[in-house]
Amino acid sequence: MPSILIRDAHQGDIDRFVELITLGALGASVERSDDRDSYQAAFDEIERSPSSLLVAEKDSIVVGGLQLIVFRHLQYNGGLCAELESVHVHPDLRGQGIGGALVEAAVERARILGCYRVQLTSNSKRDNAHRFYESHGFTQSHKGFKRLL
Repeated sequence: MPSILIRDAHQGDIDRFVELITLGALGASVERSDDRDSYQAAFDEIERSPSSLLVAEKDSIVVGGLQLIVFRHLQYNGGLCAELESVHVHPDLRGQGIGGALVEAAVERARILGCYRVQLTSNSKRDNAHRFYESHGFTQSHKGFKRLL
């Protein structure tokens, strides 16, 4: 397998990252790739925060990415927590270790930042994703709820 480079996203990656999101199970139904200003604003906010947008690059092409959201709360003595969001790998390249490399890089980044936990939610119907996260040390410890606004 050609080597995969995991790096922080930069401005030039926004369109490709949005494209990867739209290729996902829910992406095409909720994303508006023509609304570049909104994605740019989100990218700018992520860059100003301790959070990260990581991408996986193969042969100089972005083939995956995820967002690592870092936040502080009152639990664990006001500790830092991290959440994985928008984990995407191009459908043609799944099963090649790209997602795992992204997740492990994000976990290491959270550790370096001093986070006490990394958490995530995954659609209840995505059994393959659940097995993937479990294979990377995550446990299903809670039942998640969402309310769309």
